[in-house]
Amino acid sequence: MPEVVTDEDGITRCQWGTTAVDYISYHDTEWGRPESNEFRLFEKLCLEGFQSGLSWLTILRRREGFRAAFFGFDYNRVAGMTERDVERLVQDEAIIRHRGKIESTINNARMAQALVTEYGTLGAYFWSYEPADYGRPAATSPESKAMAKDLKRRGFTFVGPTTLHAFMQAMGIINDHMPACFAYAEVEAARSRFDRPSP
Repeated sequence: MPEVVTDEDGITRCQWGTTAVDYISYHDTEWGRPESNEFRLFEKLCLEGFQSGLSWLTILRRREGFRAAFFGFDYNRVAGMTERDVERLVQDEAIIRHRGKIESTINNARMAQALVTEYGTLGAYFWSYEPADYGRPAATSPESKAMAKDLKRRGFTFVGPTTLHAFMQAMGIINDHMPACFAYAEVEAARSRFDRPSP
């Protein structure tokens, strides 16, 4: 399977970004763009956890449902959710009705609050794992493995090395667009301008 595909309009994209209509906009305008917004970072962390065992397309098509269910991924509000909310959400057809993943999102919101107390922002924590020299591994990186180990130590759940590598790809902490993809250069330029959050 080719790494990139050139459409009839002459635009060359990563192959995965052409496999469904929903993917094209996500690939072209979101994936890999550097992000520091607290709620966007928390959203992606949670949605990567929900994706475990599923396709990202399944999650992407339910993203608005997830946002409605979890207060736009305002982790301070999610942290206050109760067992009653869990029971309600396991009946919510707009999301993935997996009790363990719903409970994990609430748990991780509480852990995120503790992380912010220590680092000031979620961005400061996550961007501290940006590799100095990225070698484009297939599914994980030393940094995603280190982050997974640290987050698990802190009490986070559904945060394995593969999940966190995908999170780093999506949030622009690394640029995993194929070099021949039109977005690769755009992401590199955006990363060069990006003001990385610090503690």
